[in-house]
Amino acid sequence: MKTTYIYKEQAYSSLYELSETLGKDGVFIPLSISEESLKELGVTVITKEESLESIKEHKILTLKIQRDNLEVEPIAYNGHLYDYDSKARDRISAAIIALELQGEGATIEWTTADNADTPVTATDLKMIIAAVAVRSNKLHTAYRVTKEKVEAATTAADVEAVIFKV
Repeated sequence: MKTTYIYKEQAYSSLYELSETLGKDGVFIPLSISEESLKELGVTVITKEESLESIKEHKILTLKIQRDNLEVEPIAYNGHLYDYDSKARDRISAAIIALELQGEGATIEWTTADNADTPVTATDLKMIIAAVAVRSNKLHTAYRVTKEKVEAATTAADVEAVIFKV
């Protein structure tokens, strides 16, 4: 179900948005307000069934977000967890260059995601990137399989039953 609230010829897609606007007019409404009470305030409530295509689009977007969040979680390597968000990727790349310039066997102390300091080599950092690549491939493969299940679903309940598994 999709609900739209109309107040003073303006459409709001959530009760929260509407409450913010009404608050500016000096009217406080609890988020548990009834439709009857909203009508008394001059709010028109329109509820309509969301289309199966819209439900599928929302589910696929949710699956992408889940995949993307899993992709930047810390990665396990050599008994430690290493961060792999955008800052960590930049640091890893810079450290690889610095270590390679220092020559074979050069190390640097690295603070891991599990807050341990451990020496790493350029090869270690490259292996972390390789582990991320393997994980990313698994995540993208699982996403494609899950997306296909959503696209093949014939009811909203079937769409909602699809879960992202790696």
